[in-house]
Amino acid sequence: MKKVAKTVAKKKEKVLGTVTHWYDKISVAVIKLKSGLKKGDMVKIKRGEEEFEEKVNSLQIDHVDVKSGKKGDEIAIKLSRQAKEGSLVCKA
Repeated sequence: MKKVAKTVAKKKEKVLGTVTHWYDKISVAVIKLKSGLKKGDMVKIKRGEEEFEEKVNSLQIDHVDVKSGKKGDEIAIKLSRQAKEGSLVCKA
């Protein structure tokens, strides 16, 4: 019997933006977008070995609810877990 080595290709994730600020008391992350994002999208928040996925249910620009944000926007999303500054926001 021959042993077959399996190679696992790491899936390249699409980076949507970076967390620039975290508001602890209200559990909100401010994100500078590199790509579009809309309500209902699933995102993955990554920093080092820590990562979690969450659905975007609340999205605001300048304290106003919006349905989507585009490249270059600074948006705020409510999260259930802490997202440290510098964390990457990827498409889940």
